[in-house]
Amino acid sequence: MSLTPLPNLHTARNKNAGSMNTALLTGFIQHMNDEDIKKTHHFNGRYENIYISSDKIPEVQQILSLAISNAAKILKKNEADLKAGLWFNAMGHGQLTTAHRHDDDDELLSAVYYVKTPQDSGNLILQYKNFTIEVQPEEGLFVFFPPDMIHQVTENRSQEMRLSLGINIGPK
Repeated sequence: MSLTPLPNLHTARNKNAGSMNTALLTGFIQHMNDEDIKKTHHFNGRYENIYISSDKIPEVQQILSLAISNAAKILKKNEADLKAGLWFNAMGHGQLTTAHRHDDDDELLSAVYYVKTPQDSGNLILQYKNFTIEVQPEEGLFVFFPPDMIHQVTENRSQEMRLSLGINIGPK
């Protein structure tokens, strides 16, 4: 009997999550309705992808730098050879993110970074062949996974907004 190995899943923690997450949350609330903000993936009454640049929220660049640094170690590549992009994903009460993948372009690695995670605000479900992995979100946690891995987020049953950052890392 042979077992199918689980894919490479990696986690990392942001040691400056407290102040950085406060700034990310504040900036998101301040800028989420600006006219020049790009929003995509409109499902069930909300945009799943909200793109706010580091020009408006400087901490976005810090998260991108941390993501690239960790991705370089995971992928065994030089940081200088990688680029990353991110988007905000805000989920209110009763909302969820349906199953999807991130392997549309040249992605080498995908990740999520948790900014605000009230209790019972939705778990990350990762699916690989016959395996399902469930991750309970924690503020300041990065979860890195292959971009072709199907993933989703369960319903936010809390009364508060859950805020995370979706990240894709690819070649520069």
